[in-house]
Amino acid sequence: MKIHLYDRFDFKKLLRFTLPSIVMMIFTSIYTVIDGLFISNFVGTTPFAAVNLIYPFIMILGSIGFMFGAGGSALVSKLLGEGNAEKAKSVFSLIVYVTVALGAMLAVIGIFVLRPIARLLGAEGELLEICVEYGRILLFSVPAFMLQFEFQSFFVTAEKPHFGLAVTLSSGAANIILDAVLVAGLKLGVGGAAWATFASQVVGGALPLLYFFRKNSSLLQLGKTRLDLRALVKTCLNGSSELLTNVSASVVSMLYNLQQMKYAGENGVAAYGVMMYVAFTFQAVFIGYSVGSAPIVGYNYGAKNSAELKNVLKRSIVIITVFSAAMLALAEALAVPLSLLFFRNDAAVYALTLRGFRIFAVSFLFAGIGIYGSSFFTALNNGLVSAVISALRTLVFQIAAVFVLPLFWKTDGVWASIVVAEVLSSVLSASLLAALRNKYGYGACPISCAPTAEHDGTDASTDTEVVQTDGAEDGTTVTDVGTSVGGTTATDTAPSE
Repeated sequence: MKIHLYDRFDFKKLLRFTLPSIVMMIFTSIYTVIDGLFISNFVGTTPFAAVNLIYPFIMILGSIGFMFGAGGSALVSKLLGEGNAEKAKSVFSLIVYVTVALGAMLAVIGIFVLRPIARLLGAEGELLEICVEYGRILLFSVPAFMLQFEFQSFFVTAEKPHFGLAVTLSSGAANIILDAVLVAGLKLGVGGAAWATFASQVVGGALPLLYFFRKNSSLLQLGKTRLDLRALVKTCLNGSSELLTNVSASVVSMLYNLQQMKYAGENGVAAYGVMMYVAFTFQAVFIGYSVGSAPIVGYNYGAKNSAELKNVLKRSIVIITVFSAAMLALAEALAVPLSLLFFRNDAAVYALTLRGFRIFAVSFLFAGIGIYGSSFFTALNNGLVSAVISALRTLVFQIAAVFVLPLFWKTDGVWASIVVAEVLSSVLSASLLAALRNKYGYGACPISCAPTAEHDGTDASTDTEVVQTDGAEDGTTVTDVGTSVGGTTATDTAPSE
């Protein structure tokens, strides 16, 4: 059965709707993990350390796409909730076109500053040259990389999360196959791993472009637009927290690497690289859920449906809590096999990684609420509160911890820094969610809340506006309901292209 943004969401429906986004984020994070596995096992520890030194810089550029995707999705979802489908399509098109142009410009700039940045991060000699080789290849795919992040959000807003999942699986398969051929088979080293990632990012960015450019059965389509600076500024403000999260994570990764170089050398950088791979993959569950549920929040906020906002928030907190406990248990259980997977031939790095794993894994118990809280406020078009949560969580708390704790516990202090930062950010997010509950109406349903009704395509109340827009080539229609609470009845979920 197809799920719509206007539906009434129970646990089952919420998980079904967000599952494609969760899987999408997991597979996106696996790209880097796959590269790392092949490089550590078929090339060596120094190349593995080089990739982990320079990749945060590439992520900073790619994360701009995350900003446009999260911020634009919040705005477009709100427009759809208000029944303004044509404006939603125009804003969507503008954001995509701006992303392509900006990505090309950043790629050119990145080529010129790559070597100085690698030196700034402490790379020299062989380590420096490997950083430059890997980074230059990936810079060519920056526009596609940005689009790949962006479309992860827009596929959900377009009510096509399953198509987005199919694109991500195709991209991930390309990366894995090419890594096996170029790195393990042809022995092309770091360059082969970089070209494999390049190809996967092109697949992830180009396929959605082809889909949205043609007539389709989703809520969105690329077409004519006009320069709307207000919409662009609103998109950037809405998505600033997501940009800040990713940029801060990359900057903090660089600082962690510097601290590891100080206390444990290249072995410490390599061990921290494994921690980051696990964090990318595990936190992708939280990020994927947040991305997948954000359009629901944005739509109901636009429709002034306080009752459903409260419903989605309460259920989401329960889901995030369960996920958090599961992530901690899984991380502790996989500490030994994952450490062996990367460093079975290096006993010293294996021991360092395993010890770090035991400490680092505790952070997964607290990370979910901070990630979801920031995304929730982005969906409410409150970029300021979202940015405050992200800035403190990913930048201020972590930088303070990573410089202070190692003074007392050295390398163990580096591993514990992320735990302390996540604990503080979870308290902050919970406090802000509670403090702003009356402002956005999710704390209690006011008298003016829309009445709960089964959605049958008709008006749910006398003051509810029903807006119908042409759906697609198959003759279907998309019904955007103003303030009604949709029912639980739905149609087929399979994407009809």
